[in-house]
Amino acid sequence: MLSRATRNKKYAFCSHASALWLCAILVFTGTIAVSAGNNLPNPLITFDQSGFLSTYSTAGDIDLTNPFFRSLGTNGRSCVSCHQPTDAWTVTPPNIEARFNISGGNDPIFRPVDGANCPSADVSTFQARKGAYSLLLKKGLIRISLPVPSGADFTIQNIRDPYDCPETTSSQPAMYRRPLPSTNLDFLATVMWDGRETVKEQAISADLAQQAIDATLGHAQASAPPSAEEVSEIVSFETALYTTQVHDANAGNLTAQGATGGPENLSKQPFYLGINDALGQDPNGSFNPVVFTPYSAWANATGSRAAARQSVARGEALFNTLPITITGVAGLNDLPGLEKINGTCTTCHDTPNAGNHSLSLALKIGTTDYPALPALDVSGLPVYTVACSDGSQLRVTDMGRAMLTAKCADVGKLKGPILRGLAARAPYFHNGAAKSLMDVMEFYNERFNLNLTAQEKADLVAFLQTL
Repeated sequence: MLSRATRNKKYAFCSHASALWLCAILVFTGTIAVSAGNNLPNPLITFDQSGFLSTYSTAGDIDLTNPFFRSLGTNGRSCVSCHQPTDAWTVTPPNIEARFNISGGNDPIFRPVDGANCPSADVSTFQARKGAYSLLLKKGLIRISLPVPSGADFTIQNIRDPYDCPETTSSQPAMYRRPLPSTNLDFLATVMWDGRETVKEQAISADLAQQAIDATLGHAQASAPPSAEEVSEIVSFETALYTTQVHDANAGNLTAQGATGGPENLSKQPFYLGINDALGQDPNGSFNPVVFTPYSAWANATGSRAAARQSVARGEALFNTLPITITGVAGLNDLPGLEKINGTCTTCHDTPNAGNHSLSLALKIGTTDYPALPALDVSGLPVYTVACSDGSQLRVTDMGRAMLTAKCADVGKLKGPILRGLAARAPYFHNGAAKSLMDVMEFYNERFNLNLTAQEKADLVAFLQTL
């Protein structure tokens, strides 16, 4: 449990002018441990929907003077505009709605360039802004627009755009995506949902550096790229962060009774590209489906929280071992000899105790499909009818990796995210289509015919929200 002294250290840093806006959000979301001056404490602990989230930095206290927190462009935005400490270093609808109401829709996150459903939308009044930024407010989505690559073996034949946006065209479609967390980055095998920056030979810093430059020039509308020193400071700051749940409302302290939850334990987790790869590409060993181990000690937990802790342990075991017949997943089942895979959740989420794929792997599991399965809410997203050169036709709400490779086979393919800090960063999937972790369970249950019982779903959710 947190000490009374820790709980009482509230908002002292709010007197620092550069942190006033962050203070408002921390107050709104219930931050419980904040220090004075230019730093946030290490670890930084905040409330979320199922307990307490913790961020631990291997570099010491979280330095608010880092360029990550400074506006480097022309529209007032900084990295932290879309990567909030209280939201597991992404951004969530409650946070965004609070900022909209506090600022009248003028907070830097509300900029037409990519915050609005359409960059030419009317944002002249409060009500107009509320409509223009509806996807950002409701699902935390940022608009990404890319040109169809030259020589593509597909064409976009029809667009059903709810916003009739003149900038959304068959040659320049728009995708709406959640900002990925800027924490736990040492476990990345690829950067961005579509893998625009693929990590090579463990050189994550180079890919993150390019991402910081692109974000400053694009999202922040900078007239010049950030300096090499600023980029280096941002990357050093980000790669020192580890974020996980640290206390669960039901299971309690996530390091109690032999459990090894929390960000400090995660920061010690070894990783290299290809580690434990389910497709047999791990250079140092064979695949082990037992990917998550923090709560195995709770299988026979005792005491007042025994039932909740045993549920978490059962959920972890299910995640590691539940048999799944994987079919119809483009990017996996279309590989030679893999038309049908008898796997588990960890076939794709194979990185030990982090849960992303340990090599760059873009998949089409159904989150971009239209129509979507009932567990997913894709309302408000454009629908693209895509004709491929082989005569096939697809309907998707996101063009995925095809916008980089020019291949129809990559339409709708995206990577999976690192599975940490989940309780603090709903909604889920790239487009926020799953409102809750239970909706995520319902999607997978239907998509792969898992026939999960109500107890199994509850156990899986109990486990996932402790990550």
